[in-house]
Amino acid sequence: MSEKKKKQVFVEGPIAPSKISESIEKHSTMHEIGAHSIFLGQVRADEKDGKKVTAIEYTCYTDMAEAVIHEIREETFSKFQLSCMHIYHSLGSVAAGEISLFVFTSSKHRAAAIDACEFVVEAIKSKAPVWGKEIYNDESHTWKINN
Repeated sequence: MSEKKKKQVFVEGPIAPSKISESIEKHSTMHEIGAHSIFLGQVRADEKDGKKVTAIEYTCYTDMAEAVIHEIREETFSKFQLSCMHIYHSLGSVAAGEISLFVFTSSKHRAAAIDACEFVVEAIKSKAPVWGKEIYNDESHTWKINN
């Protein structure tokens, strides 16, 4: 298999619903695809010690994180029969209720798309050097590793 071109993964702020719908729309002309699987990671308004999470501030070592996610992409394409894959992760502040991770896999058949999507999400969570700082309604914060 030839190595896929490195893709830009990180976007500043939340992932806009229009970006998600545009990605889906672009695939309507790809008639060899029979299945898509989508994961949307949304910031939760968790409560901790009487305080509510209002946002998460995402940071990373961009070059290192993009290299790790590229390796995850390559591994995913080698394990699953995919037609295409898109991965976007937020940097900066993302408010509760907004999307911070978008993974979109496409294949001829649903099992490959679904399994690949789950594989990518779990690999990003366990391997990518991305950190999230939970911001609370009292403006305090707590760091989360591998959100």
